[in-house]
Amino acid sequence: MSICKHIVPLMFLAIMLSGNIRKENAMNDQRHAVLNDGPYLIYDGTLLHVKYIAAEKDAKVLRHDSMSIDRKAGLPLRVNTDIPGMTFEVRIKDKIVNEKSEYKKASRQLIMSDIEGNFAAFRKLLQSAGVVDERLEWTFGDGHLVLAGDFFDRGNQVTETLWLIYALEEKARKSGGHVHFILGNHDIMNMSADLRYLNPKYLENARLMHVDYTSLYGSDSELGRWLRSKNIIEKIGGNLYVHGGISRQMNSVGWDIPEINEKARPFYPDTTYRYPNIQTEVLFSDYGPFWFRGCYMPSPDFNRQVLDSTLQQFRIQRVITGHTPIADTVSAFYDGKLINVDTPHAKGNSEALLLEGGGMFVIRPDGYRAAFVF
Repeated sequence: MSICKHIVPLMFLAIMLSGNIRKENAMNDQRHAVLNDGPYLIYDGTLLHVKYIAAEKDAKVLRHDSMSIDRKAGLPLRVNTDIPGMTFEVRIKDKIVNEKSEYKKASRQLIMSDIEGNFAAFRKLLQSAGVVDERLEWTFGDGHLVLAGDFFDRGNQVTETLWLIYALEEKARKSGGHVHFILGNHDIMNMSADLRYLNPKYLENARLMHVDYTSLYGSDSELGRWLRSKNIIEKIGGNLYVHGGISRQMNSVGWDIPEINEKARPFYPDTTYRYPNIQTEVLFSDYGPFWFRGCYMPSPDFNRQVLDSTLQQFRIQRVITGHTPIADTVSAFYDGKLINVDTPHAKGNSEALLLEGGGMFVIRPDGYRAAFVF
């Protein structure tokens, strides 16, 4: 009995210590995410400036290196993750070209959206689905990673998340796979100086770097040039991927998928809201592909007939979106012809959709995998 009397308090103490350690680690991870940022690559004539914010004794310190643009090709960068001390390498692209709009059916597709700077959720989902390994190297073979918009704002590690996507693109290509980064409203807002949802950390860091925040994603920045190469709508096999959805008004515009991307791209950084025609106005309005929410709420601008018209017009079987929070899970509507992958990552309810071997599966960060039934 005397032994048991000692064991119970010791067990309780161990549990308390374990909980305290987890809390301390979480706080350290949070400080790490808040204090570090970058790198940002800015072009200035024949020079390339590399700027980043580093943590020193719980304070932010600006680091700034410059080099000739001739040294850019293949330049290796080390980028932080959500885990203190863990980094990954990024090789700067020789050139940036605009993405294609349409692709053949892929053997495997992992689809997620609305990460909004939550690097930890992004990393865990990628690892759980077998897209990357512990070192964040591509392990998905010829599979396609589809990111349906909104990787900016709110979170503490937007920059790191963008660089991971950037790095995975080339690694996927070498394995016969592909990374699709389809822009959402938050991504375009940050290019066009609409910063209403921006984490205050980034305005503070821009001041430390003595630049206007939007210049970090301007046409003279590496990430800005890269973002301008992305699409707002893509087709892979029989699936149409778009951040918000396709409205009745968008169907009436009559443009095909490549035309939509071609017409939209010049206006990503636009701050005037002056468009050359009514079709482009629709594209950037609440009825456009990256803003429309009517797919998931009562709306005269969307119903089964509108969806069927979309399927017919774009010659697809289903539309997959993010953007509109509906539930804590990936959700299907209209007999699976419309799927929403927006889940609340910041609240710990992260999910992604895996298409593999003719089946559909829900993936969670803890290794959970189950058939997606609708």
